[in-house]
Amino acid sequence: MLELTLLALVIAAAAVDLARRRIPNLLLLTGWAAALPLHLLSPQPGLLSALSGALCGLMAFLPLYLLRGMAAGDVKMMATVGLFVGPYDALQVAVITCCVGGVMAVAIIVGRGRARHALANVGGLLKPILMRVCGMPAAAEPMRHPSVGGMPYGLAIAIATMWLLFMRHN
Repeated sequence: MLELTLLALVIAAAAVDLARRRIPNLLLLTGWAAALPLHLLSPQPGLLSALSGALCGLMAFLPLYLLRGMAAGDVKMMATVGLFVGPYDALQVAVITCCVGGVMAVAIIVGRGRARHALANVGGLLKPILMRVCGMPAAAEPMRHPSVGGMPYGLAIAIATMWLLFMRHN
């Protein structure tokens, strides 16, 4: 029952993210309201594992949010997935999500014809880091080009979660 609920949650979140470019808090709260009692009734590790998974999911993506590379709804969705799957699988989903998200980002950038701008922005982000590594003072500079666009990261989280669930049963 836990896995079916998770599957329904990530599919709904991905669909809403694709349509509205946001993941509603009410949807995620509904996931928590469903997962917590299911964990309490489960003979498996239970509530402590679930809460540890939520913390791992949150911490996996919180740095990306703080760097403005991800929206808060995506971080909260990853924490919610972690609540369902536990800490080890939450980290596994986070890594797979980053891979899926990377492929999606490249497809979006190339599809929009913005590859040159994206590379210039990445160079602008890396330049101060490389200068500091070489011992030179460097201050962060504004990006040369505006963002090449956001993406529905909820879809990447859903794909990674479905992959995990598929692998569990094969």
